Amino acid sequence: MKWQKKTFLVLTVICTVSLLLHHGGHFTWNMEAFRSSYSHQSTGTKPKHTNIVFLKTHKTASTTMQNILFRFAERNNLTVALPVQACGHQFCYPRSFSSHFVHLHTLRPNLITNHMRFNKTALQRLMPNDTIYITILREPASMFESLFTYYSRHCMSFRRVPNGSLEAFLAEPLRYYRPEETESMYARNTLTFDLGGDKDRPLKDLSYVNNFVAEVEKVFSLVMISEYFDESLILLRHLLSWDLEDILYVKLNMRTESSKKRLSPGLPEKIRAWNSIDAYLYDYFNASFWVKLSELGLDSVAKEVQLLRQAQERLMRSCFGGKMPLPRAAAEIKNKDLRPWQPSDKVDIVGYDLPVNLSREAQEHCLKYIMPEISYTRILLHSQSLRHRRNYQNRPPQKSHTLQQHIRTTLPRHSQAHRNPPAPSVVQSAASGTESRSTPKQSEGTTKLGL
Repeated sequence: MKWQKKTFLVLTVICTVSLLLHHGGHFTWNMEAFRSSYSHQSTGTKPKHTNIVFLKTHKTASTTMQNILFRFAERNNLTVALPVQACGHQFCYPRSFSSHFVHLHTLRPNLITNHMRFNKTALQRLMPNDTIYITILREPASMFESLFTYYSRHCMSFRRVPNGSLEAFLAEPLRYYRPEETESMYARNTLTFDLGGDKDRPLKDLSYVNNFVAEVEKVFSLVMISEYFDESLILLRHLLSWDLEDILYVKLNMRTESSKKRLSPGLPEKIRAWNSIDAYLYDYFNASFWVKLSELGLDSVAKEVQLLRQAQERLMRSCFGGKMPLPRAAAEIKNKDLRPWQPSDKVDIVGYDLPVNLSREAQEHCLKYIMPEISYTRILLHSQSLRHRRNYQNRPPQKSHTLQQHIRTTLPRHSQAHRNPPAPSVVQSAASGTESRSTPKQSEGTTKLGL
């Protein structure tokens, strides 16, 4: 009888505490229940793939994808290649990627995902041999509208247009466009440029275009499609043998509806004609994307997408005090690290803030889901620099402690790549990975294939 009373009391206490924690919005309780709901959704016993290049393209939901990769790297104690301070939060874009642009404390990386202009040769020297390459594309018409609005104050091709009119630009694009100018890549075939290709090559040069597309297909194991982001994540999950938890996300770097321009009839066709290589790329990989989905099974993909969205809803309710989050203007966000960068006063990029009543554990977990790219890059670099210094201090004494000796020790496969910082006028060729003397403007307008 006594043991029955004790059991009853124990159960009563457990139920009461659980009820209080549930109604109090305590994150740990919610997250344990949340995790158990999708922990069985794995791809099998195959180990997760951790060596990844994600080519972060512009205005394609790539910031959200980058956030997924940043969080995956932190959870699995991986190293993310990050830019040197002189490059900002990008790898000296629009210059063709070079290993010189990688911060010393983030060498021997597992992942790389910050903006760059693709250079296969340089990346293959930097990354492990089993690295999987991934990128993302977006329908050219909606993407170009976003580019035109977002970079209206930064790209001279857009700034010349009277009243910032997209219609006026598309009526006479060559009147405003200067291919040799800095940031001209935002004004024509941006996807092609990001992939290392020639943004000004005419579509009628079918040999170049076909070879370019074939090389992209050869290098990239997965080309995600922005309009089908969730379906793309399911393909990613299977490709990398990840769990459902690994692909959860909150949408980042979004514009307000008032910052978007509705495309009038005829404009989409003009945009595709002006960005003809991008249009060709998108159409080709959109078709191959659906082939991959069909191979996995459309019904199976639809079920996984539903599970993903249900898990996301539970996550966001746990992180935002039991309700769905409302995007906020940057000025309304109290935490400065959560304020997204604003490209101009004509474009409002929204972000999120966390409820004040969340536990510290909840704050630490949820914060990373909604952290903007620049803040997250800075925090990752800080944490990886601390780890680098600890590892370096714990190494046994050596005869030489020079920077060159350290690089040769840690990067045996490509030791010469980081020996000395490049002079400002040294630019790496996108096609060959060799270095040539040129001015920065010449490098930005290069027409060599970066693949």
